[in-house]
Amino acid sequence: MYAVVFKADGAPVCVRMEGVSPDPVVTWTSEEAARAFIAAKGMDAEFEPTAVDDASLDRMAKALGVATERMTLEPYPG
Repeated sequence: MYAVVFKADGAPVCVRMEGVSPDPVVTWTSEEAARAFIAAKGMDAEFEPTAVDDASLDRMAKALGVATERMTLEPYPG
């Protein structure tokens, strides 16, 4: 599983979901799918895919200013 993060600060791409806080981190099933999303949006210079594991979740939580335990994941449709 992969997330897309800002290269500058490691903050992940999230999706707004009513009643859910913090916003869930969007995930892709493969690095190739995450890279394709980045390329399709023309965001290669600002974003990069990262594998989702305990260490990357900790970094993403820190970038968002929330506890890792509060993080949720939401698969990208398609």
